[in-house]
Amino acid sequence: MSTNGQIRHMALFWLKNPGSEEDRAMLAAGLETLRGIEQVRSLHIGMPAPTEARDVVDHSYALCESMVFDCAADQAAYQTHPVHLAFIDRCAHLWERVVVYDVCDYA
Repeated sequence: MSTNGQIRHMALFWLKNPGSEEDRAMLAAGLETLRGIEQVRSLHIGMPAPTEARDVVDHSYALCESMVFDCAADQAAYQTHPVHLAFIDRCAHLWERVVVYDVCDYA
């Protein structure tokens, strides 16, 4: 796997209480704090789009965050950054499941 170039980091979150707008808002607020990490070049927080239901589309998650890092070393530093660890401590009770996709350029 290439370690040169940008890393796109996506985390999908399933809430323990999927119908709770309060829990969704608390998780979104927690995710917003990750903007304060110097290695994060961009951060987008979203939810499933109201697109057509198809076998290949997963609308089951509650929130998704997508970040860009300059390189794999920056993504690794993010994992142990105090702001990221504080986010986990504050918000882990909200989610039932998290799936992460880390993507680098193919060519």
